[in-house]
Amino acid sequence: MKIAVVGTGYVGLVSGTCFAETGVDVVCVDVNQQKIEKLNNGQIPIYEPGLEDIFKRNVEKGRLQFSTDLASNLKDTDVVFIAVGTPPDEDGSADLKYVLGVAGEIGRSMDHYMVVVTKSTVPVGTSVKVKNAIQAELEKRGVDIGFDVASNPEFLKEGSAVQDFLRPDRIVIGTDSEKAQTVMKRLYKPFLLNGHPILFMDIISSEMTKYAANSMLATRISFINDIANLCEILGADIDAVRKGIGSDPRIGNKFLYPGTGYGGSCFPKDVKALIRTADENGHSLEILKAVEAVNDRQKSILFNKVKQHFDGELKGRKFAIWGLAFKPKTDDMREAPSLVIVEKLLEAGATVVAYDPVAKEEARRILGDKIILAKDEYEACIDADALLLVTEWPEFRIPNFKVLGKLLKNKLIFDGRNIYDLAELDELAFTYYPVGRKSIIH
Repeated sequence: MKIAVVGTGYVGLVSGTCFAETGVDVVCVDVNQQKIEKLNNGQIPIYEPGLEDIFKRNVEKGRLQFSTDLASNLKDTDVVFIAVGTPPDEDGSADLKYVLGVAGEIGRSMDHYMVVVTKSTVPVGTSVKVKNAIQAELEKRGVDIGFDVASNPEFLKEGSAVQDFLRPDRIVIGTDSEKAQTVMKRLYKPFLLNGHPILFMDIISSEMTKYAANSMLATRISFINDIANLCEILGADIDAVRKGIGSDPRIGNKFLYPGTGYGGSCFPKDVKALIRTADENGHSLEILKAVEAVNDRQKSILFNKVKQHFDGELKGRKFAIWGLAFKPKTDDMREAPSLVIVEKLLEAGATVVAYDPVAKEEARRILGDKIILAKDEYEACIDADALLLVTEWPEFRIPNFKVLGKLLKNKLIFDGRNIYDLAELDELAFTYYPVGRKSIIH
């Protein structure tokens, strides 16, 4: 088979590379000439564990290619995936200009039957707009070429996207065409060997499935954060509560870890888009509006603890931050809680020295010289008034606390991910502020 993937962002690049791994001929297309040149030179623009190896292997085999020209790469193509960005507008709705732009180009260039698949996360009803955009261009050309449109939402987790794609727990495809089903079954057959299902449904339901899935996960995060804040007030331990409710099989323990709120490219954007879609259709999603409000508040929880500890006197103080990416195993800082914390500390007149194992270049791009980027976690702590743990990278889990105690101006840690042991820090005479647990004051 031969497929084209339009868009070489996170979803497009991972999808194209993983399809190539099964022997499919893949061309990834992007209008960004500089990005395509870098990819053709073997430079991957994102950090994702495991991606580099299969990227290099399939480029060398000739199965994975990159181009800026979609029209010339549609010849003999069986499936075209649209995986371009759908950034949120100011009102929270998803911007479809790139998706529909690609659809129009397909209509102007196609010369045989193909399946056009929306892989981007798009609002419910987008596939109808894609179909209409293609058909309109075919009519302008005065040609009658058959095609089908399908929806194939992705469920990749940054940090484990390659494994998620190669060994999916389910594949969701929305289409009303048996012919398109046959094509998609053939394409995805190598990924079904682990026994997990391919779920065919109507297009609207498949589009809704993606938004509902991310919104449910976001809801769990905001729920446990809200409960954690109440636990602090009442003197309960959220770690015990989390284990207590997570052991119920009806609830489970996934996405029940309190912290500084969710970020990244998916949850914030998808929650906003679904809220907007509901509002446009006369229905208010009150639960999701609360989820969003709780998350916005939670991103400031660590800063509020810092401010309270120092009685609001932060000007001239220096703070070390461990972790800038919105989660481990990625360099993605979109909507990251760290950005809120950093901005609030800077506004209060403090100096910030930060370290992240992977997101250093991304931090430099976003924050410039607003903060100091340390070469390692210990350098960031030299003469700092306190340490703020924001992203739970594995290398932060068992630090040398004796060294930290000597480097820090105060033996003071604000743990936004609850990864440290209360008894150990108490014995070492650290003042320790977790989330949803009793603080240790020395």
